[in-house]
Amino acid sequence: MSNPENSPTPTASADSYHNVSRAASEPPSGCPVVHAFSPLDKGYMNDPYTLTNRLRDTTPVFWAEEFGYLVVTRMEDINEVFLNPDVYSSANVQDPVQPICPAAQTVLAVDDFNPVAVMSNRQPPDHGRIRKYTRQGFSNRRMNLLEPYIRERAHALVDQMLASGDGSGEGIDFVAAFGHPLPGEVIFRFIGFPEEYDAQLKEWCSDRLAFSWGRPTPEEQEAIANKMLSYWRFVREFTAERRDHPADDYASEMIQAHLANPDDISYREVESVLYGLSFAGHEIVSNLLSNSLISLNPPSSDWDELVAEPSLIPNAVEEVIRWNSPQIGWRRIAKVDTKLGDVDIPAGTRIFLALGAANHQESEFPQPEVFDIHRENARFNISFGKGIHLCLGASLARLEGRVALEVLTERIPTLRVVPNQELTYFPNVSFRGPTRLLVEW
Repeated sequence: MSNPENSPTPTASADSYHNVSRAASEPPSGCPVVHAFSPLDKGYMNDPYTLTNRLRDTTPVFWAEEFGYLVVTRMEDINEVFLNPDVYSSANVQDPVQPICPAAQTVLAVDDFNPVAVMSNRQPPDHGRIRKYTRQGFSNRRMNLLEPYIRERAHALVDQMLASGDGSGEGIDFVAAFGHPLPGEVIFRFIGFPEEYDAQLKEWCSDRLAFSWGRPTPEEQEAIANKMLSYWRFVREFTAERRDHPADDYASEMIQAHLANPDDISYREVESVLYGLSFAGHEIVSNLLSNSLISLNPPSSDWDELVAEPSLIPNAVEEVIRWNSPQIGWRRIAKVDTKLGDVDIPAGTRIFLALGAANHQESEFPQPEVFDIHRENARFNISFGKGIHLCLGASLARLEGRVALEVLTERIPTLRVVPNQELTYFPNVSFRGPTRLLVEW
């Protein structure tokens, strides 16, 4: 589920939708420059590894002129960035990559659109103050309560797939039939949203990927901004209802934390956490499920092994997260003048962490280009981040990935990814998964 704190990855504050970070836009003195690199390019989204692997081995820290970021590719350097929040701020992780058009700014300038930064882009010491409450909701007890629902919904979605036919012909779109609806419904139940709102919530939460991390047109920005505003208003109404009528869900736990500690976590911060969770727990896990099938490529010996021995599935999920990660990049901004590798970095420099390149680093993962469900250190991938912004929802993402593969291998052991199909990926700087994936059986 995550970015380095994608779950939850609370929304940026309202202000950050109006002001893209003011940051250094020139390469640091003496820094190698790569003119054409951009994570928004179609070629990069189709294959983010070949180019970044080569650059990691020859130019591990470089300035991407077209993108306007310092790119960091080695595991040791990325770890240094994650583990030094006093030097490298996460304040820009939710900021739109490109300026927001005036029409969208007008939509989000209304008085009642006022979420605050709460986790992935909230800085210490406030980050730690809020995180101690948000992480309590991701307890083992909550995961144990949620697992039967995940399994039930996975079986129901498989029932619908099987009822649609045998998948022959063009095939069934796995993203639409399973990969997208399952994590959406799971995160809504986790928060506590009533099931009858699912269709509307999915509509309101759609396209957030494009707004903050992609390259939408002005018309698309305005449409997404209206959805964001509608969803924020729904969250505020829902939070007020849960305050008066608590239940056994994450929202009620957060509200109770506020009521017990009103001077330590504010009501607006609770609203903002709930607002950010829907995207954090949906898009990334959807990518993980689809990327799992692409990586395992059923029918294959890997798939057959999981069918015969489901105990191999948890490590297979870890290898997917390493080898074909649903999150391949994240951002930081230098707070002070510093040095990373051989590059002197002035304060204000925007930094792009190429997580995918680090996950394919030979010194960390022998034969990194080989997908190996038996890899002993697969869980040491960097996709969930490290340090104070380590992904809170990593356990939920792993749980959903495990249960989904258990159900799919049990119910559709002859599942097959339709060969020779052209996969498309939505251009954005952080997340990667197919927009459509045809399967048959």
